[in-house]
Amino acid sequence: MSTSKTQGASSASRTPGTSTATDGPRRVPLTPGARRALEAAGRLFYDRGIHAVGVDLIAAEAGVTKKTLYDRFGSKDQIVVEYLADRDERWRAFLAARLDAAHTPHDGVLAVFEASRDWMDASSPRGCSMVNAHAEIDDMSHPAYAIITGQKQWMLTLFTDLVRPIAPASADFLGRTLMLLHEGALVAHGLRIFPGAVDHAREQAASLLATAEGSRTTG
Repeated sequence: MSTSKTQGASSASRTPGTSTATDGPRRVPLTPGARRALEAAGRLFYDRGIHAVGVDLIAAEAGVTKKTLYDRFGSKDQIVVEYLADRDERWRAFLAARLDAAHTPHDGVLAVFEASRDWMDASSPRGCSMVNAHAEIDDMSHPAYAIITGQKQWMLTLFTDLVRPIAPASADFLGRTLMLLHEGALVAHGLRIFPGAVDHAREQAASLLATAEGSRTTG
C-alpha cells in the first residue's frame, strides 16, 4: 500500500527554518547538544507535563547550561514545538512502515490500530502525547498548537483516504467514526480505564469495515 502521503507529510515537517502559512511552525536545526537537550526535554515533558518542567530542569537533565538552551532554541515554547514535532515525525515513520506492509485498504485501517497499540506500549504508557499536550496548550496562537491539531487532522484524513476504496459514498462518515474509535482508545489506554483498549477499538473497526464491505457487495 502506498504511503506517499504519510511520508510526504512527515518529511515536510522536518524542514528547519522560518515557517509559512502552509509549512507549519518554525523549526530549528539541531546540533548534537541540542538533540541531547531535546531528548531530555521530551522525557520530562511527557512524564511530568509541559507546564511543570522549566528550562533549569531541562538544562540540568541534559547536562548543558541554560544559555546553551536559549542559544539553540530561543525559548521554552520552541523546545515544546521541537518535542511535539519530533514525536509526530517518529509516529508517522513508525506508522508508514506498518502501512507499507498492508496489502489492502481493510488491512491498512487495522494496521493503524495495531501500530497505535504497539506505539503506546513502547513509547506512550501515559497516553497520546498530543492529547496530553492539548490539555495544557489550548491557545491557538501557541506555536505548538498547530502541531497538535495538525496530527489529529492528518489522522482523520488518513482514515478517510483508507476507507474510500471500501465505501466511496460514506468515506467521510466512516473515516470520522474510525477516528473517534481510535482517539477514544488512546485516551482510555492513557487513563488505564480497562486493559486492551486499542485492541477493543480494532475489533470494532473490523466490524465497521465488514459491514461497509458487505453493503457495497449487496448494494
